[in-house]
Amino acid sequence: MFQWKKTIYRSACLSFLLVITLTILQRGTNPGSLFQDQQFSQDAVKIQKKEASPPNNFWGDKKLEMTTEMIDVTEEQVKTWDVTTINCTANGNFTAMDWFKGLEPNFQQFLLYRHCRYFPMLINHPEKCSERIHLLIVVKSIITQHDRRETIRKTWGKEKEVDGKKIKTVFLLGTASKDEERANYQKLLDYENYIYGDILQWNFLDTFFNLTLKEVHFLKWLSIYCNDVDYIFKGDDDVYVSPDNILEFLEGNAGENLFVGDVLHNARPIRRKDNKYYIPNALYDKSLYPPYAGGGGFLMGGSLAKRLYKTSEMLELYPIDDVFLGMCLEILKVNPIKHEGFKTFGIVRNKNSKMNKEPCFFRGMLVVHKLLPAELSHMWDLVHSNLTCSRKLNLL
Repeated sequence: MFQWKKTIYRSACLSFLLVITLTILQRGTNPGSLFQDQQFSQDAVKIQKKEASPPNNFWGDKKLEMTTEMIDVTEEQVKTWDVTTINCTANGNFTAMDWFKGLEPNFQQFLLYRHCRYFPMLINHPEKCSERIHLLIVVKSIITQHDRRETIRKTWGKEKEVDGKKIKTVFLLGTASKDEERANYQKLLDYENYIYGDILQWNFLDTFFNLTLKEVHFLKWLSIYCNDVDYIFKGDDDVYVSPDNILEFLEGNAGENLFVGDVLHNARPIRRKDNKYYIPNALYDKSLYPPYAGGGGFLMGGSLAKRLYKTSEMLELYPIDDVFLGMCLEILKVNPIKHEGFKTFGIVRNKNSKMNKEPCFFRGMLVVHKLLPAELSHMWDLVHSNLTCSRKLNLL
């Protein structure tokens, strides 16, 4: 009888080991990860029952919110991107307050998730900063605008070396904001990144309010991976930029506190609800913003960018990214410099003016906003052709 039980027990053990072995072979994983995955699923069920994800959450992938958590490490430990998982649940401390109930839904959601500061990287290129870079070109883009990135790579974002000074380019992206776009466009982006190797992507949705997330994620990335970058140009993917003019400007304006662009002084928060940049009093009750440079394009020193990162962590996120940077500069007591070569509203504000399409004006500019891919390519070719102008603008 004892021998019979022993045989059954041995057979059961062998069967169990066989099942485990086959499962491991099918998954292509190691035994440790098999049980981690099982625990992960159990944790996901617990979290899902505890707190459901809010509707229309624009901070990240809802499935990941239910299954992951952020890792807390000290600054001394951070040698690589340390946020590998997401823990982004709503902060409901003020939901019962009257001022909160009176806000528009998009601002309510912003406040509920403003504490969710950093997200995992989907695509990373730390090798971009493996050598000294004189000018790092950083372009804000979204996953669907491949044509803009392609045009920039062929024009002002082309990586090169000028008199021994290296110019490198990266594009900053989140994930597609629409569910139906996410899978297909992500595959296209992966292939684009395979070809060019210049994409930095994080796992938050690309929305207007999340532009500030893009700002702080880049500053954190820079502080981790880029120890030797002299200057950074950061701008949108619909601007005209002259790297040659930027390099010429830097020759006579070097400085660790350099922050230059199309600076707005005494700008007032917009209170009209139909405006894209509307801000309710409950979110910002001051009458004026600190000086800030238009987000279409600005230039800053590499060491200042690293101090901006540390300063940004002292502030709560603000839904307008260029204003948020102005708030950081105010804490650092750094005054952004206004330069006439940065035109983030076009050469002139009248969109129909012929001056906005005159290549002789573009030739003397550092940054001009706003040009779509076909317009950018055409203007780039005109400016770099045998262009004859009656006079030269001395803006540098």
